Formats: sequence, structure tokens, C-alpha cells
Amino acid sequence: MNNHEIDYKIYGDDMQFVEVELDPDETVIAEAGSLMMMDDSIKMETIFGDGSSNQGSGLMGKLLGAGKRVLTGESLFMTTFTNSGVGKKHVSFASPYPGKIIPMDLSQINGKLICQKDAFLAAAKGVSVGIEFQKKLGTGFFGGEGFLMQKLEGDGMSFVHAGGTIHKRELSPGEMIRVDTGCLVAMTGDVDYNIEYVGGIKTALFGGEGLFFATLRGPGTVWIQSLPFSRLASRVFASAPQRTGSSSKGEGSIAGGLFDILGGDRN
Repeated sequence: MNNHEIDYKIYGDDMQFVEVELDPDETVIAEAGSLMMMDDSIKMETIFGDGSSNQGSGLMGKLLGAGKRVLTGESLFMTTFTNSGVGKKHVSFASPYPGKIIPMDLSQINGKLICQKDAFLAAAKGVSVGIEFQKKLGTGFFGGEGFLMQKLEGDGMSFVHAGGTIHKRELSPGEMIRVDTGCLVAMTGDVDYNIEYVGGIKTALFGGEGLFFATLRGPGTVWIQSLPFSRLASRVFASAPQRTGSSSKGEGSIAGGLFDILGGDRN
């Protein structure tokens, strides 16, 4: 294997975290801000890109790797966690919102996984975190998650996070399913992915499901989430008390605190 072999254990139900066990000199990479806790002797370092070997050893290779992440809206940097001590050590990463952490062994899915740009949580060092350009313009403009999706490549363990309940669906050759664009979490590289118009002006305007949905055609495997973060955020915002004037809430009221959390302006 080219990637570091790591052991792991997932804790929790709806607010999960994954504990990664590292042997001496083993390393795991993660998105900035996902760390929950770590043992002593774990060395943390910020790097350009994902630190995979295919970035090249020169400055240009590192800049190209970091540039891929900028295109998907992520930070230029990632964080590595290395066991620099003696014996096994542990580092844990937490879910950013209610949902499930999905362990993905890339060696069992032909070394490639395509996922939402915000789905990646952590992976064994050596896994390449890049971008996947959609071949059709319709997919890019109306895909629900933007023109670019993340691409994980390698032969090691990766951890992907999604909201609500996760459904894994195996598609046989030629089998097709239609999915709400925001509910698509990840798919193997052999799945044919496109966007279709829902059809019918009444359905489009009053159906409440948006104008487009994703069509996924097998063979391959797809992972679908029941609660996309965008849907959760919109429900919370819609249920929040609306501001009607400066006297409608006190500075220390519950409504005022919630308004501040959602980015309200007091002025």
C-alpha cells in the first residue's frame, strides 16, 4: 500500500466522532477545524494541499495541490497528525453537524471516490484530495453542490461525513435512480452522474423539490443522505423569530442570541 495503514473506531450515533489509532510514524490528514482530541506525542503540522505523494516534492507541485482545494471552496492548508512517540497513539475527529461518519476503504472501490465538496473529514496520509470536473454543463450549473466536487484517490482509509441517515445503494449496470441534488453524498468513479429538469411548470414551481434532480446510472455505488446541511440550515432560519423592531428582543434574550448566531445585524 502507498497510503499509511490506520485503524479506527467510530463513536456515537447522531453526533459521531472517529478515533484513529496511529502506530509510530503513521500520519493522518484532516480538514482544519475537525480535531476533537489527541494523545500526547501526536505532532500536528499545517501543510499546503493534502501532502499526497502525487503533488510532487517541489514548490510548484505543492501550490498546485493547494490550488485544487481553493477551487472547491476549501482552505489552502490541511493539517497532518503524526505519531512521533513510542507505542500506539490516538487522535479523534468530530462531525461538524448531526449525521454519520462513513469509513471508505479506497482500495475496495478501485481507488477513487467522488463526494460533495464539504463531505471530506479525514484520511490516511497518501490519499489525494482533489477536484472532479463534471463533464456536462447542466451538472455543473444545477448540481446543487456547485460545478466542482471533491475526488479522493489512493488505496487507504478515508472518512466522509453526511447529514441525517445514510443510505448506501448498489446500482447494477444500466440501473438508474433520481435523487435530490443536495442529498447526494458520494459515489464511486464508475457511476454516470447527470442533472435533469423535473418537468412540468406546476411541478417545478409548486412541488417544493426544486427545479432539478440528479440522475445516477450504474454500475457503481452511491451514498445518499436524508438531511443535507443546506436543508437543515434553511429550516432553522425559517423557524427563527423575525425581527420587527429594536424593541422586539432584549440584548440578553433567547431570540436575540439566536438572531446573533444566524448572523443578524443589530444596527
